[in-house]
Amino acid sequence: MTAVQSPRTPTVAGPTVAGIRAAAEPILRRLGETAAARESARDYAFAEVRALAETRIALTGIAREDGGAGGSLRAVADLVIAIARADSSVAQALRSTFLTAYRVASRPDLPQRDLTLQRLRAGDLFAGTANERTGGASGQTNATARRSGADWIVDGEKYYSTGGLYASWFSTQARTEDGTVLRFTVPFDRAGIERLDDFDAVGQRLTASGTTRFTNAPVYGHEVTETEADEPDNPWQGSFAQLYLAAVEAGVAARAFDDAVTFVREKARPIKHSSASASVDDPYVRQTVGRIAAHAQAARAVVLLAAETLAGVHGLTGAQARAAGAAAAVEVAQAGVVAIESGLSAAELLFDVGGGSITDRGLGFDRHWRNARTVANHNPRQWKQAVAGAYHLTGAEPPTTGLF
Repeated sequence: MTAVQSPRTPTVAGPTVAGIRAAAEPILRRLGETAAARESARDYAFAEVRALAETRIALTGIAREDGGAGGSLRAVADLVIAIARADSSVAQALRSTFLTAYRVASRPDLPQRDLTLQRLRAGDLFAGTANERTGGASGQTNATARRSGADWIVDGEKYYSTGGLYASWFSTQARTEDGTVLRFTVPFDRAGIERLDDFDAVGQRLTASGTTRFTNAPVYGHEVTETEADEPDNPWQGSFAQLYLAAVEAGVAARAFDDAVTFVREKARPIKHSSASASVDDPYVRQTVGRIAAHAQAARAVVLLAAETLAGVHGLTGAQARAAGAAAAVEVAQAGVVAIESGLSAAELLFDVGGGSITDRGLGFDRHWRNARTVANHNPRQWKQAVAGAYHLTGAEPPTTGLF
């Protein structure tokens, strides 16, 4: 993530990328060791997520001058992969927090930037969504905001509130009586705001992605963020959101590799017709583990490469920013395709390194495919492939939303 220079906050001793990674490592180890059991029991990792927040993990990629840890966008992507390798649900639950940090790092003109920085430096976590389960068109806003003096009263429901059970702050939008879309950020503990644990997908079950309900909830005037009237030079602001999902897929592939190696070394037995006396020596098991490793490496490589390309867009203006933004958005989409297919393939191949015992539900290995599949369904890979093909063949720009 390109560090944005700011004269407002003097450089002081603070967090570093290396320090955050070192502090996070034992927490991630605990997450990895308990992930399967927690998913089976629907046991959220509140203590571990809070511990990660206290490392100021989201300050990775934010300039030291802003009180951040410094570091590149590649370092952020690498960190997300590491979190997802431990527990992909936790990685996705932190997505809104990292998206918030990315906007702070890449946009010096961000509304309420100093306030958001203050919250990030305090270790606060964020959630946010505009999604509604209303049966209307994608992106339709039916939540309402009515005037109450200088403030607003909001009613409605938002779904896919990823990370909501962990977060302190929630960003969303509602429609006013004159049809204007009002965007705002409010504390989760406010009266009239309710978090429901009703997310019930086949995978990513502990992402806390359920409903947030507003019932006569006050939104104060200073909590309303400005609406951008003009299209930015680089309108592909959603590219990092897509890169983040690709990083989660890369983490799933890496965890499938870890579990394959551990199972073969510690539990697997050669099949009756094997030429080996130990599974680690079976040529077909070796071939399968090597193939899983290749998928994990491919996913990681494309994510880190796309991160470097996306970082190169920062600081550009005008036509140069638009051209670079479009190219980066397409590269991120292509990385998403590779990461999705690598995650799914690695998770399926894991079962080929053992016999019937590897399907034991207590191991929870099926969660890797379910998690990879659920992340993949956020933004179908067919759309990513079609957008990339159109760009390469005709020069057609990709959609300016992140949803491809």
